[in-house]
Amino acid sequence: MKYLITSALPYANGPIHFGHIAGVYLPADIFTRHKKLKGEKAIHISGSDEHGVAIMQNAQKAKISYQEYVNQWHETHKNVFEKYDIKFDFFGQTSKEYHKEETLKWFNDLLGKGLIERKAEQQLQCQSCTNFLPDRFVEGECYVCGYAEARGDECPSCGTWIDPLKLLKPVCKFCGSKDVKAVDSFQWYLMLSKSYAKFQEWFETRKPHWRKNVVPFVESLTKDNLVDRAITRDLDWGIDVPLPEAKGKKIYVWFDAPIGYVSNTKQFLKESGSKEDYIKDWWGNKDVTIVNFIGKDNIIFHSIIFPVMSLGTGFVNPVSDLPANQYVNLEGKQFSKSKGWYVDAEEAINQFGSDALRFYLTSLIPETSDSSFTWKGLELKINSELANNIGNFINRAMKFSAKNWPEGLRAEKFNAFYQDHQAGVADFVREYHELLDTYQIKKGQEHLLGLGSKVNQFITERAPWTEFKTDQDRAEETIAISAAYVLVIGTFFAPYLPQLSKSILSYFGLTIESDVVKRIYRGDLTAIKETFANGSKLQVDPQGLVPKIDPKVIEELDLKLKEKAQA
Repeated sequence: MKYLITSALPYANGPIHFGHIAGVYLPADIFTRHKKLKGEKAIHISGSDEHGVAIMQNAQKAKISYQEYVNQWHETHKNVFEKYDIKFDFFGQTSKEYHKEETLKWFNDLLGKGLIERKAEQQLQCQSCTNFLPDRFVEGECYVCGYAEARGDECPSCGTWIDPLKLLKPVCKFCGSKDVKAVDSFQWYLMLSKSYAKFQEWFETRKPHWRKNVVPFVESLTKDNLVDRAITRDLDWGIDVPLPEAKGKKIYVWFDAPIGYVSNTKQFLKESGSKEDYIKDWWGNKDVTIVNFIGKDNIIFHSIIFPVMSLGTGFVNPVSDLPANQYVNLEGKQFSKSKGWYVDAEEAINQFGSDALRFYLTSLIPETSDSSFTWKGLELKINSELANNIGNFINRAMKFSAKNWPEGLRAEKFNAFYQDHQAGVADFVREYHELLDTYQIKKGQEHLLGLGSKVNQFITERAPWTEFKTDQDRAEETIAISAAYVLVIGTFFAPYLPQLSKSILSYFGLTIESDVVKRIYRGDLTAIKETFANGSKLQVDPQGLVPKIDPKVIEELDLKLKEKAQA
């Protein structure tokens, strides 16, 4: 089985925040690393989503070209991902020519099959500045939940895909006028209604596998029928509609963005020199599991729209698994840069490093319900769990080993681990794999912390520092058992905290790419015995691996956040 893993294309219009990282990109990265370590072929594809009204608005405000604007955000996002150790096999751009070619291929195919049609419609127009107001060029009160700042394409509060004509109290985002009226126009529509039966047949096959928060949401939107949606807009930035009567109209972002997964896969294979075909070997291959990591605001597009497009063209298989996460909030409220309620993800990583933030954000992955980032929560998680649990155990064991057996532990002293502990490690590995294979990323880390607690209890009860005074052989055995657990912990932290894993494994002269480490990760625990066949001499001097966070620093950051929100 091969895995084609995608994470929602970040919109090239603003910074990546913790909600994005914990909700989408970090779990996708951990899952991909896990699959690769297991020896399964997996690729992680994403890229910048670079069309749409909001980009046009802000590029105009910045007085730079649309292309320059999206390029800047593309590079900014790539830099943040790199600092968080979030790896992509390919991270492309939807403004590139290769993406345009793929998008037009889909448009023309669906058009030819009667699944795209021209329709007369009404469209909002500002009577003060005369601009048409598609999507985010208009805001108003949500007619579903009453949220005051719903956009013409989506309500950020309840997630409803908005019909702009139904918005209450609409306001023009060009000039601020409230004199907004519906006028006659025309656009091309994706005829979702024609695909209702085929969609329902396919969706029935997904219900048993998808998360409980996803299925009822999709059912509520598709119970009676699918609603046709316009896929073109009167804009000057985007992919031209390839029809003579469509002058001045562009294919809209929600149609072209998900095709980016496909176009970026094609470009990845081309640039990497692969002989594989992006359709035959990946997107259209029945032996490939397609996994879309997304936030709940993208469920509509990935569970309904893109599957309908996929089924309609027959170009690609629709998504297999859809681990859609809920929201990560900040101190219980939604992130909002405009209101000063946000944390700069780049500043945070520069201050605390990738181990600390990946660990804390993994604990916040909102798999079943919304979660909340707090600075105090970061301090408690790192200091009480990562430092006191994992860091403290490894530090005690390795420093005691280096001090008392500088020439190395004897091979026979590991026998007690193989006899009394290895079966328990095998059970741990099976459950760990099961959790990550079923996208329970947060529970996987908790499971690993549980192992850390057990070995911490083991070394505390055996107290080798006391044993050493009366029975050095038994003390050496205790440290040998502990060293074997250090190797196991270092191995299974590899998907979660690659930098910490690298440091732990270096004690034994190993890397994450080592054959031994991969074999242990896959459950071949004979590799542990082979590692210590000649005993174990530490290859680097032990040092504190997990620095604690100063509570005073957290107090300052808390104060800074509150001041920013009040400014």
